[in-house]
Amino acid sequence: MDIKDILTIVQVVLAILLMVSILIQSRGASLGEAFGGSSSFYGTRRGGEKTLFIITVILACLFVGLALVTLFL
Repeated sequence: MDIKDILTIVQVVLAILLMVSILIQSRGASLGEAFGGSSSFYGTRRGGEKTLFIITVILACLFVGLALVTLFL
């Protein structure tokens, strides 16, 4: 296997993880509201919602960085 093949496989795995982390977040509602709590639209992220947001940002940065690395190989 070539290094480009390995990077492509890693990029596909990152894409799937990124899609899952985005789909877990409810559209327009916070994570706490999805489990029965109440929240405002412009509330502060706390707990699991904040962790999920940070994971999503990290996955997105890794995906874009790996796409650029693969582009220049």
